[in-house]
Amino acid sequence: MNETVLVENLVFPEVPRWHDGRLFFSDMLAGRVLAVDGAGRLETIAEVPGQPSGLGWDLQGRLLIVSMTGRRLLRLEEGALVEVADLSSLVSSDCNDMVVDASGRAYIGSLGFDFESGEAPRTTDLIRVDPDGTASVAARHLAVPNGSVITPDGRTLIVGESLAQRYTAFDLEADGRLSGRRVWAELEEGGPDGCCVDAASGIWAALPATREVVRVLEGGEVTQRIPTRQRPIACMLGGADRRTLFVMTAVSLRRERCERQRDARIVAVRVDVPGAGRP
Repeated sequence: MNETVLVENLVFPEVPRWHDGRLFFSDMLAGRVLAVDGAGRLETIAEVPGQPSGLGWDLQGRLLIVSMTGRRLLRLEEGALVEVADLSSLVSSDCNDMVVDASGRAYIGSLGFDFESGEAPRTTDLIRVDPDGTASVAARHLAVPNGSVITPDGRTLIVGESLAQRYTAFDLEADGRLSGRRVWAELEEGGPDGCCVDAASGIWAALPATREVVRVLEGGEVTQRIPTRQRPIACMLGGADRRTLFVMTAVSLRRERCERQRDARIVAVRVDVPGAGRP
């Protein structure tokens, strides 16, 4: 891969988002949300208790942050974090990634079980948080709902089920309800982690197990593969023309090794189809 290293010496970078000319991301195990520009200059945006994960923005342009172990959705207001919704009654495990739709509704996944301790896997729910903070179950029985995207036309929400090695699609109704559940793509290579969508509704998926990011179409055809030196965790299309694929990579999926080595990176590679849709 003809990659450019943008940032080094991170712990576990996750959920990249292109916003206002910079790449925002959570260095999850370091407890920080950061932003980086094209020259690699970093800014700490927030220190987040309970491990920051999913990122997005509300209709007023305020940053939304998922607190994983806190099982809450937070909002950054004038430098302080305030609670939007407590999700602890709706999830049985740590929260993770999130996508925010054009109406400001946040769709948040969770792990469903304790990965680090070796707990037996089980399915979990996708949670919806409305702009007024009301939280509800959007979809049930997903196998680790992880990276999610909303297609450029705003009509379909697609969620990666990491444990089931597939993408599952839903029709996104005007009132935020999800309907028409269906398999969008099966992945033979392994479970997808973080992802993004391009202008042709292709999904770039990070595949930690095989150390590559792939572009997959509805039905499962893989049109492009990009190998990575470390394990890819998530990816995002950004840059001035949205044709730069930023890939978050880490030395391991295990906390202890990541915290010990602190050698995770963000790398960038050029692609043909620009980013679109959400996030």
